[in-house]
Amino acid sequence: MALPFLLLLLWFPLAESKLNVDYYNKTCPQFLETMGRVITDKQLSTPTTAAGSLRLFFHDCMVGGCDASLLITTNAFNKAERDAELDRSLPGDAFDLVIRAKTALELQCPGIVSCADIMAVAARDLVTMVGGPHYKVRLGRKDSLVSRASDVEGHIASPNMTLDKIISMFESKGLNVQEMVALSGAHTIGFSHCSEFSNRIYNFSKTSQYDPSMNPKYAEGLWKLCTNYTKDTGVSAFNDVMTPGKFDNMYYLNLQRGLGLLASDQAMASDPRTKPFVDLYAKNQTAFFNAFAHAMEKVSIYMTKTGKKGEVRHRCDAFNSIQTGETKTTA
Repeated sequence: MALPFLLLLLWFPLAESKLNVDYYNKTCPQFLETMGRVITDKQLSTPTTAAGSLRLFFHDCMVGGCDASLLITTNAFNKAERDAELDRSLPGDAFDLVIRAKTALELQCPGIVSCADIMAVAARDLVTMVGGPHYKVRLGRKDSLVSRASDVEGHIASPNMTLDKIISMFESKGLNVQEMVALSGAHTIGFSHCSEFSNRIYNFSKTSQYDPSMNPKYAEGLWKLCTNYTKDTGVSAFNDVMTPGKFDNMYYLNLQRGLGLLASDQAMASDPRTKPFVDLYAKNQTAFFNAFAHAMEKVSIYMTKTGKKGEVRHRCDAFNSIQTGETKTTA
């Protein structure tokens, strides 16, 4: 077991050694309790928060590391990450959760807890709350000093991206094929807008209305659901048609049955590089949970900032100083 752990350290050398699960025990002992209260209230009032927060966390970490750069609001000097094309559909409820948690924590221990740590703990706690595995989250991340929309392209997978490109993208982050398949299991909760899979159900080819890899009845149901999606852009479908609100291994069973919503997901059920892991996780939920937890721990320490490489923001949507292109001026 020592070799895989050593390889993990080689892939993530920057800051994980400074992170630890007890980071706030003395400086903000109420941290986890406060997070738990805010998260529970938000999830109960808005059940889609879990999927949204998990997606927000992934999108943040895949671009320059887990540093809350995605939370920054665009200003007159800088177009921030969240306004990149691939991030515009991120749900407002996920951003709202972070704001609520940060506000509560600033009242208790001002200037102590980073927005990046809030995002990491929120993703973990919400996964657990909806039935998924619990895993350790090491703390002590600092928030980024930069957020640029131009940095996003090439780091976030799109629904119709080829599996070759997705595998290559994950490998560039130090994540292998098995870890990619496990992390894709996050789609066991949440939903996707019709525009993200419309090419699979409308005039797919000269010989087929639907993508032939889809279950015909499933494709027909989606066709009816999304009929007016170009006018009503909010129309969406659950990623997991069977148990959409529960974090389980049903996502992989769906792929085996042609019930994968996104083309990039369904492709994993037939590609020889990914199929063995899809089949394993469809058969064994414990194996999926263990793999997902391991991969999430690995993702959560990717390119984290510590010390002077980052800051603890006063507000999660704004730097502590004004950004002017590549420079900063004190606010």
